[in-house]
Amino acid sequence: MNLLKLGLVPQILIGVVAGALLGVLAPGVAEPFGLLGQLFVGMLKAVAPLLVMLLVMSAIANRHESGADGRKGLLTLLLYLAGTVSAALVALLMSQWFPQTIALTDVAEGSPPVAVGAVLADVLFKLIDNPVNALLSGNFLGCLTWAILLGISFRRASAAFKEHLQTLAEGVSDIVRYVIRLAPLGIFGLVCVTVATTGVEALAGYASLALLLVACMLIVALVVNPLIVYLLIRRNPYPMVLQCLEESGITAFFTRSSAANIPVNLALAKKLGISEELYSVTIPVGATVNMAGAAITITVLTLAAANTLGIEVSFATALLLCVIAALSACGASGVPSGSLLLVPLACSLFGISVDVAMQVVAVGFIISVIQDSAETALNSSTDVVYTYAVDQRGGEG
Repeated sequence: MNLLKLGLVPQILIGVVAGALLGVLAPGVAEPFGLLGQLFVGMLKAVAPLLVMLLVMSAIANRHESGADGRKGLLTLLLYLAGTVSAALVALLMSQWFPQTIALTDVAEGSPPVAVGAVLADVLFKLIDNPVNALLSGNFLGCLTWAILLGISFRRASAAFKEHLQTLAEGVSDIVRYVIRLAPLGIFGLVCVTVATTGVEALAGYASLALLLVACMLIVALVVNPLIVYLLIRRNPYPMVLQCLEESGITAFFTRSSAANIPVNLALAKKLGISEELYSVTIPVGATVNMAGAAITITVLTLAAANTLGIEVSFATALLLCVIAALSACGASGVPSGSLLLVPLACSLFGISVDVAMQVVAVGFIISVIQDSAETALNSSTDVVYTYAVDQRGGEG
């Protein structure tokens, strides 16, 4: 059987199985293959900021933006917020039905933010970042700001210039397609090093907590998101939702980076026939602010810490936690385990000290091989799900 003739998803699944087997049977041999995974994620992160900037500039410069296009973008952002708050509510209910406790021992490293305002201020400063620094640091909000401003300015440019801009964007898109074709090898390397270095022993003691986190994320992905989409487009949402989980969620699960998965989502959005004016803006924004999985992680771990310390959680405080988790999640970094350092911020709502909260973060890092993978898969696939729903609703209206 010629493996190259198989589709990309079957190839990725073969890479997952092969990497897991090699990691279990020969950890010493498997670990060096982690370089393949690092190169794959590195290539995605390298090309993504340039792709976003060129696509947005080209889309705005070459196409007519009507008032409806602006309304679609705003509706998508509101949907991101609604979905993130809904995910926090799901985590709250599940945590009350299946309360968790944590054995607090180690303290994690890192500097958590001290207030929600600090998180939101960071987002605002990212918006006004220097364009060169935004490209170099992978700051997609900064790239997006400059791309929109330049795209609007370039609408007055000559037809030849706009055509060259479009050609440049298509050229970078071709590079992205080549990189994505390497996903089976990259994911093989990521699975190899994860299984070889982490194994299953470290997860056994926190299996219940990890299971609750994954269950919450599955409920959001398979129940909440389809319900929201159905309310918008009034038809069966599952074929599209499952396609997004398959083509976006699987790669995001193993790269564990919303930023690295932006090129995958842009390609999927184009494949689904979504308006380029819409997805070229909402996909990169979603990688930063659409963080349903992060809201689940923050809520579940914070409530587990409260249960461990015997702190009574009132209904009003629980709802406030959901809002804080949603707002904090919007500032979660687009890198692996970016949401964990926001847990101390939510813990402060219950008077839990930073030292104790950082012990909770350490537990989060132990189970991050499962938690962060599932979280990123939910975050990233939802970007496309909501963008598709808004685009379809606009097309029907």
